Amino acid sequence: MKKLSSVLILLLLATSVFANGKKDNSSTVNSKEEQVVVASTSWTAAFADLAGVDNVISIAPASLRHPPEYEVTVSDIEKISSSNIFIYAGFERIMKTLGDAVRNTTMIKIKCDNSIATVKESAALISEVAGTQKESGKRVAKYIDAIEKAKVLVEKKDLNSKKVLCNKNQIYLAKDLGLEVAATFGPGDVTSEQIADAKNKGYDFIIDNVHNPVGAPLVEVSPNSKYIVWRNFPEAVEKDALLHVVQKNIEELLK
Repeated sequence: MKKLSSVLILLLLATSVFANGKKDNSSTVNSKEEQVVVASTSWTAAFADLAGVDNVISIAPASLRHPPEYEVTVSDIEKISSSNIFIYAGFERIMKTLGDAVRNTTMIKIKCDNSIATVKESAALISEVAGTQKESGKRVAKYIDAIEKAKVLVEKKDLNSKKVLCNKNQIYLAKDLGLEVAATFGPGDVTSEQIADAKNKGYDFIIDNVHNPVGAPLVEVSPNSKYIVWRNFPEAVEKDALLHVVQKNIEELLK
């Protein structure tokens, strides 16, 4: 009963502050010095960083294993309602409470994966609203350069010729690095067919997702495969957060 009351309070508060007033995200919001930018998770905050925005506030704690499952609080709602820009991906649980309109706040829905194409697209969308295009260009270029240099190392080590069985949530970086993603699994539990496939095909690498790892049965039947666990959500809201994520993922691959 207590939990139900809390949910009702949040819904009532959400109704009072999150309705009839979503700004058009095609126009620049104030100057970047005056902006208060809030992001749903450390991942969307990392895209804001790539867009040239500093001092972004993340609603879901970066320490969570699966931040999208974070339950919104009254304090979180107040933070979002008092911000100039709120950045989200759409798959977060908090969006069920917030909906898609926040009074006096420009809401920006972005695509989230760590591919070069998506980073360019989402950073451009945010920077156009925030007025930070010049700085964003520098940060995105740095991100792309890191992946392209790693791709060269992958080729030198002949890893691009190896067969990879990859969690669907990690295929984007794998492909940008030139890896041969021969098959995928996840994000749900692996099937008997996928287990049989892993046993018979002898994949060189199995790349799993740290936020919802389900590849253990595949490794069990394919013990000679190198098992790697990559992440998407940064462990901290900081400068170059997404760059740090992909660099650590690359280090795991090249070990």
